[in-house]
Amino acid sequence: MKNLLIILCVAAGLFSCKGNQDKKKIDKPQEEKVMEVTQEWTPLFDGETFNGWHQYNDEGMSDQWSIIDNSMVFNPKENRNYGDGGKNIVTDKEYTNFVLSIEWNVSEVGNSGIFWGVKESEEFGEPYLTGPEIQVLDNERHPDAKANPKFHQAGALYDMVQPTADVCNPAGEWNHVVLTVDHNKNEGSVVLNGTEIVTFAVHGPEWDALVKASKFGNTEAYNYTHAPKFGTFRTGKIGLQDHGDQVSFRNIKIKEL
Repeated sequence: MKNLLIILCVAAGLFSCKGNQDKKKIDKPQEEKVMEVTQEWTPLFDGETFNGWHQYNDEGMSDQWSIIDNSMVFNPKENRNYGDGGKNIVTDKEYTNFVLSIEWNVSEVGNSGIFWGVKESEEFGEPYLTGPEIQVLDNERHPDAKANPKFHQAGALYDMVQPTADVCNPAGEWNHVVLTVDHNKNEGSVVLNGTEIVTFAVHGPEWDALVKASKFGNTEAYNYTHAPKFGTFRTGKIGLQDHGDQVSFRNIKIKEL
């Protein structure tokens, strides 16, 4: 009987070891899959240079943009001449279907934005004439946060789709935006600080209706600059807005779909 117990114990041990080995074989591919997903992200900002970016409709970079603590920082000059045009910046590369991850930090009463689908041309003096915008805003202090009624709040598809919740951190703190634009599925979304707050179609009748109801499409009602090409380009550049206020951006990366 004693010998039988020893044999059974040894057999049980061997089975247990084999089970652990099999488990490791199963778990390993899952770990590798996670790594593959992580590696799909492409950095759009190296934290040290403006490589991959330039001033809109220009070749260089305005001296009002600098890099501080691994962040792109826009500091507008005092009494600057707005007739010289904005100091918006855009990516060198164009994108169609993507997930964009970016962090932003705006000053008190600050206003800025994140564009996509931007086209550069002498025909278009500003990125907003072609590229839709995700609003960057100090919700606590800026009057736009209470306009129309919430279509200009942080995280809104500017003047088109208002957020379902205000999950914006205060001015001076970092906010994390994940913007998805997928023309294959005709789906767009904005996740702000971990909460999905905006969803929208990105082309077709639903998109056209959003544009028509906004100041980009209803220029007579809103007395706004005529923008007939607004939101019509499925492929375009990512842009960061100069709205005359201090704003910082960091940890910018993209995943093409």
